Amino acid sequence: MSVEIAHLSKSIGKTHILRDINLNIAENGVVGLLGPNGAGKSTLMKCLTGLWDFQQGEIAIDGIKAVAKDRKNAIMPHEVALHIGYLPENNPLYEDMYVREYLQFMLSVAGDKRVISGSLSNLLDMVGLTPMANKRIRELSKGYRQRVGLAQAISADPGLLILDEPTTGLDPNQLDEIRALIRRLGQDRIVILSTHILQEIQAMCNRVIILSEGQIRYDSTDLNNIEEIFRERTRTSM
Repeated sequence: MSVEIAHLSKSIGKTHILRDINLNIAENGVVGLLGPNGAGKSTLMKCLTGLWDFQQGEIAIDGIKAVAKDRKNAIMPHEVALHIGYLPENNPLYEDMYVREYLQFMLSVAGDKRVISGSLSNLLDMVGLTPMANKRIRELSKGYRQRVGLAQAISADPGLLILDEPTTGLDPNQLDEIRALIRRLGQDRIVILSTHILQEIQAMCNRVIILSEGQIRYDSTDLNNIEEIFRERTRTSM
């Protein structure tokens, strides 16, 4: 699995959201997108997943390139979805469904009945949802809902996992558990997560990319002095 971005730019109307983004991720691990609100983190993720198009540049996921859907804009093809798991910030769930029922449905969307019969129990165990399997999603705490969202994101065993603010609103115990789970998931896939919290980067990531005003200001596996670097590289935005 690999993620390659070259000269990516994205605008909405006259507002420039991403400006000449260049990025290459070729190894498993957890990559943190760090930046102030409005830096372009969520927009970059939506371009990677194919939810949003973009005007300039190129994206390739595992060698599959975005293609122009018209003469101006390009978007990732649907086949890329087979390689990507995505958890958006608002974590949309079918709250009237039971946990087991919901995840079985999500596995069925992958279209492989062998996956459904062999992996549902493993999926529940992996994210710590087995005790909650027979509860309705609306009855779950915020932490368990995040686990359900993570479970659906990895249900097709993607090589690339994209998580937008995955720990927002969790209490300290839930936070530790979700952080540990994300670190484990990064052992055998590429995980890209966004946050504006410095501690999240230090707790989960082995590479940090700092975005500010739609541009990459810092990209390194060195997480030392990250607070000082963040303030220095984003000062004009704060």
